[in-house]
Amino acid sequence: MLKIIIPTIMLIPTTTMCKPTQLWYTTLIHSMLISLLSLQLFYPSLQPIMNFSNHNMAADQTSTPLIILSCWLTPLMILASQNHLSTEPLSRKRTFIITTIILQMLLIMTFSTTDLMMFFVLFEATLIPTLMMITRWGNQMERLNAGTYFLFYTLMGSLPLLVALLSLYSNTNSLSILTMQLSPTMLKNTWTNSMWLLAALTAFMIKMPLYGLHLWLPKAHVEAPIAGSMILAAILLKLGGYGIIRIMSTTNFLSKTPYYPFMILALWGIIMTSLICLRQTDLKSLIAYSSVSHMGLVTAATLTQTEWAYTGAITLMIAHGLTSSLLFCLANTNYERIHSRTLLLTQNMQLLLPLMGTWWLLASLTNMALPPTINLMGELTIITSLFNWSNTTIIITGLGTLITAIYTLHMFSSTQWGELPQHIKIMAPSHTREHLIMTLHILPMTLLMMKPELIWGPLYC
Repeated sequence: MLKIIIPTIMLIPTTTMCKPTQLWYTTLIHSMLISLLSLQLFYPSLQPIMNFSNHNMAADQTSTPLIILSCWLTPLMILASQNHLSTEPLSRKRTFIITTIILQMLLIMTFSTTDLMMFFVLFEATLIPTLMMITRWGNQMERLNAGTYFLFYTLMGSLPLLVALLSLYSNTNSLSILTMQLSPTMLKNTWTNSMWLLAALTAFMIKMPLYGLHLWLPKAHVEAPIAGSMILAAILLKLGGYGIIRIMSTTNFLSKTPYYPFMILALWGIIMTSLICLRQTDLKSLIAYSSVSHMGLVTAATLTQTEWAYTGAITLMIAHGLTSSLLFCLANTNYERIHSRTLLLTQNMQLLLPLMGTWWLLASLTNMALPPTINLMGELTIITSLFNWSNTTIIITGLGTLITAIYTLHMFSSTQWGELPQHIKIMAPSHTREHLIMTLHILPMTLLMMKPELIWGPLYC
């Protein structure tokens, strides 16, 4: 793990001392080399052991795909932000890249720590660079309001989690994930333990986000710059799912009754947010609400606590991370040309940017979980595990899949077909840089179709 973290840390002085003309190229190549280096972590994940860096840091089948996704996304964020930051002074460009690097470093450490208290500290630390991205480099004046929502929703859920972890430590005298997995704490069905479970899960449910606790997400996504939207959708939402998996695997609650309200909200959220997507006029808001819908599936899966469910959850988290990041990049290419996110103003873009139409088609098909994408593997595994848990869930998950296909086709047809808006007189052509970003999103998804066991998590062991 240190062979990834140390080069990441060294990227900060590199950014500070780099010549202005070589800033983007140097940071991009350096971060891409780190992401290629991180692929080595896949090898130990194919064996039922943990890859130790030291006694406090380790990578297993659950965390390895998320660490590699974090490393892979950083060069894509730098690549996608070049046009957005072209008018900024040099000092602010350096600050932005350093903020991105710090966020990557914190995420790698969050996914690789083996101590729950350290996980909590790093989980909260990722809030600061993300907040800086939204409030400083956001597009509209509402970014301060969005940052406030993001900050207070997350902090509101973090205090109960801290109390829950301190309570757990007083009972077990250890917060080491390795120690607790060997002898999971048996929690009896008492009022105190139910409150403990509620406190432990609240912070992660807000981060996912669970339907009802999701109001911060569309605001944050809409106001964030392209790099902020990419990291929010691809990684930060997955911190919630990862946290739930870790808490569930280290504690053993005898009664499943306290999970039911969360399960109902997660399943109901799949339908509701999918329906909300059908009436969205803002492109980024539509993609943000679709993230809530997909994360509802992940939440429901993690609460069933079966190997099939965990496998589906991890697979869908990785698939959704790449797909949603790709969709935000595509939405950004439209925004940079017409300076609007409204669907009505982006009609018939296929005529003006034909190659981008191809990327839109591929992104829409993966978002719909078309065979043989890894999105389908994740969703199918989750739906199967939920059906085994309760037969009734097939109606909700089936409806959710149907509405997802409808709003994705609506998004694709609205942006690519129809009459050309009269206000568009001139349109800049698509750049090689933009096609490279799309290729680097599609490429890992295509390769994972050929070897999906890399991200199957505990089932493959």
